[in-house]
Amino acid sequence: PLLSWKTTIQDGGEEVEEGAVYHVTLKRVQIHQAANKGARWLWAEGDQLPPEHTVSQYETCKIRTIKAGTLQKLVENLLTAFGDNDFTYISIFLSTYRAFASTKDVLELLLDEYGNLETSSYEEYGIQNSSKSNNALRIAISSILRAWLDQCAEDFREPPNHPCLLKLLDYLKRNIPGSDPERRAQNLLEQFHNQEVENISGFLDTSFSGLDDEEEPEISNLDELKFSFFQDDFVAEQLTYMDAQLFKKVVPHHCLGCIWSKRNKKENEHLVPTVRATITQFNAVTKCVVSTILKCKKLKTQQRSKIIEKWIRVAHECRILKNFSSLRAIISALQSNSIYHLKKCWACVPKDTMMMFEELSDIFSDNDNYLTSRQLLMKEATSKFANLDSSVKENQKRTQRRLQLQKDMGVMQGTVPYLGTFLTDLIMLDTAFQDYVEGGLINFEKRRKEFEVIAQIKLLQSSCNSYCLRPDKTFIQWFKRQQHLTEEE
Repeated sequence: PLLSWKTTIQDGGEEVEEGAVYHVTLKRVQIHQAANKGARWLWAEGDQLPPEHTVSQYETCKIRTIKAGTLQKLVENLLTAFGDNDFTYISIFLSTYRAFASTKDVLELLLDEYGNLETSSYEEYGIQNSSKSNNALRIAISSILRAWLDQCAEDFREPPNHPCLLKLLDYLKRNIPGSDPERRAQNLLEQFHNQEVENISGFLDTSFSGLDDEEEPEISNLDELKFSFFQDDFVAEQLTYMDAQLFKKVVPHHCLGCIWSKRNKKENEHLVPTVRATITQFNAVTKCVVSTILKCKKLKTQQRSKIIEKWIRVAHECRILKNFSSLRAIISALQSNSIYHLKKCWACVPKDTMMMFEELSDIFSDNDNYLTSRQLLMKEATSKFANLDSSVKENQKRTQRRLQLQKDMGVMQGTVPYLGTFLTDLIMLDTAFQDYVEGGLINFEKRRKEFEVIAQIKLLQSSCNSYCLRPDKTFIQWFKRQQHLTEEE
């Protein structure tokens, strides 16, 4: 029969049961159905039928969304969510559970209590108790584990023995042999072991190296190499390559406020290494800018001015590449007291270049909680190329030529954000919302809000795969060997 429907949604309040609080939404669906076969044959669309030829039926569906719960209830809800096709809940839980539980705790609950295919009561999870119920639960558990291994593989890195990964593998071999999750888990274990054998950390060191030390040829004239030797776009590409490689390796849950905020405690020196690596790189870029401008005392005013001008052009190239990390690092360095007070040098910078500097600086204005940079970042996140507006005519012409060349070559750009914006947001969320609500239940609404930020990070990480950049040994060695000046210097 031909059907058409109209949906209305209303707030159904809260439902409280032992160990959980749910938000209830009532969805009322009005269904118009052709009254008889003749009408259904004569009319092409059900919603075009005259009133006398239709009957209306109403159905009300109740949708429950968990707001708070015990760890046991939140893990149980993974199975319920799978049965309801609510895959968003599974992603939110996997991305944020490290704020309130360990991998070991969650895995034991999921596998031992709910994943026991011999004794589990399937009806509790929305899976009807029938001859197919065992298979339905197997599919649910398999899908959740596949998502876990795919989205949060680093959760299982526990050198040297990786006990959680071994427990997971043992479960899969016994209960779901030959499955895709088993193959993924086995490959992940081999990957971890190979990295340990080769003495390679799963995370990048706190200083970037795009090359293995053994492969680094010593470049004899490296000390004599001047910053002016490198082309502006080349410098921006190399910085973007380094930034993108580090950003792609950031483990999103390391950014959660409750985890990131513990980094400064003495016992947590090795906490959140992937986030530390991006910050170290940001600081290295800032120090490189300052060093190239100030380290040589023999430079004349005009010469220093040329270096400042060159860094502004490099910053603009970073903007074209949608690399907001190095862009902000360069702007921050040029705005630092030691550089900004070089009045005579700045006076020699051409007017067009100064206007370019001001436009780039405006991106990171702190007005309205950095609203400009936030809006620009999300606009650029899903675009293939940079969206650039400039009041400087020469700058605009040059930029458009560069962008047109990229489009003609079919070269898409990723987007590297300034990670500090997300870290600040997640710390603010952590401070603003309680971890637990009345009854000692885990506040899952807080985790939903945190996931909105985590999802943005993941989207941008995925976009970085669009870059087609290669590291240059000469530049990376030169960059690593820059002498960083002390505050006094």
